[in-house]
Amino acid sequence: MVQSPSPLLSMVVRFATLTCLFTSSQAAAYLPVLVQSRRVAAWPSSKHRRCHHHQDRHQFASPQHTLRLTTSLFSTTDNASTNQFDEKSYETDRLAKDAQAMDAMKAEAEGEYAKLRTPWKWRIRRAVWDYMEENDIAQFPRPVHHRIPNFVGADEAAKNLATLPEFQVANMVKVNPDTPQRQVRHFVLEAGKTLLTPQPRLRTGFFSTLHSDDTPQDVPIPALTSSKGAAQYGTPISLYEEYTVDLVVVGSTAVCPTTGARVGKGEGFAELEWGILSQQGNLDAENVLVATTVHDCQVFDAKGGEEPWKSLLTQMKDEGGDADATKTPFGTLTQHDVPVDIIVTPTRIIHVSNRLPKPSGVYWNLLSPQKLSQIRVLQELKRRTEEELGETLPSGPDEVLPPTASRGQQNRGRSRGGRGRGRGRNSVER
Repeated sequence: MVQSPSPLLSMVVRFATLTCLFTSSQAAAYLPVLVQSRRVAAWPSSKHRRCHHHQDRHQFASPQHTLRLTTSLFSTTDNASTNQFDEKSYETDRLAKDAQAMDAMKAEAEGEYAKLRTPWKWRIRRAVWDYMEENDIAQFPRPVHHRIPNFVGADEAAKNLATLPEFQVANMVKVNPDTPQRQVRHFVLEAGKTLLTPQPRLRTGFFSTLHSDDTPQDVPIPALTSSKGAAQYGTPISLYEEYTVDLVVVGSTAVCPTTGARVGKGEGFAELEWGILSQQGNLDAENVLVATTVHDCQVFDAKGGEEPWKSLLTQMKDEGGDADATKTPFGTLTQHDVPVDIIVTPTRIIHVSNRLPKPSGVYWNLLSPQKLSQIRVLQELKRRTEEELGETLPSGPDEVLPPTASRGQQNRGRSRGGRGRGRGRNSVER
């Protein structure tokens, strides 16, 4: 008479089955579940309760919940030969776990944002990012959360920017490396201008310059406008080289057409780059114009009739507070924030009427140790400045750095094509 396998042997066989059905990391994630279901080991500590149901999707699960998951995937008998993988149940549970994980990430983020230096900016970011995703205004890479959001009509906005007299007379144009400004970089090179573009997040270097005359003739311009192309074909420059920036183009999450106040993705690199260039004498902070290309929905609507601003202002009024404070979600800018002079959308060109003053130089007293530790070029500049001055420069207060976007979370919007609503008005205003 054949005896049934022991509970321990049955568990091992089930885990072997998992390794065939899933990746090794997924199977390893379910091992504690099987162990718990067979009572052969205690449930691990909370820091190990991590189940990977999708790439870059993590959440914490209770023993009771994961036990239910296990019994939905496999039969309860001890005979391993009768165990069948239920693909439908697995997929249903996986999708539910993804939704729960996103909710948990959102809740955690809410708590972290409250600790940031300018929480009002994060309120605006969340409103704009959510609206662009929900209405398919967002384009690849998606989701646009924690990015300079790419948008439907980005190429048209770049084309409008290229018609500006300020663009046409500029010899060197600094453009951020984000996706929605890629066509701006294309027009800079196509017009025979010098493109100055930073290394992404200044992680591996400082800036690179590109000019059509200095790149191989068989390399098309589109191949030069990506971060990879700039690194491959551009000329790296150091902190101490001499050149003059004539125009700066930045990406934005939201902008105010009255004051030029700008909200980026929350990492502050546009401000740091401006500070370094102005401190090194490569940029005249008083006279160099700053332009941004955005979708119409990213421009603050002071009348409060357009989304996402209507809902945001309504929420602020419902929460109470000063009447004047609820007229705009834009709060007080910090000393290093760089306002814009010109806002360009697919349908409009807006010259800011009452622009706030621009900063000049690096404000070391505002630069946190956390941010400084991330950027080698800033560390070098601070060390050199301290040597020249013969004194120690101040450091800014500690800060909670905002989360960054993950490439593994792309294309999570309602439509993968990004050709939805939200094209804005039909006339171009100058």
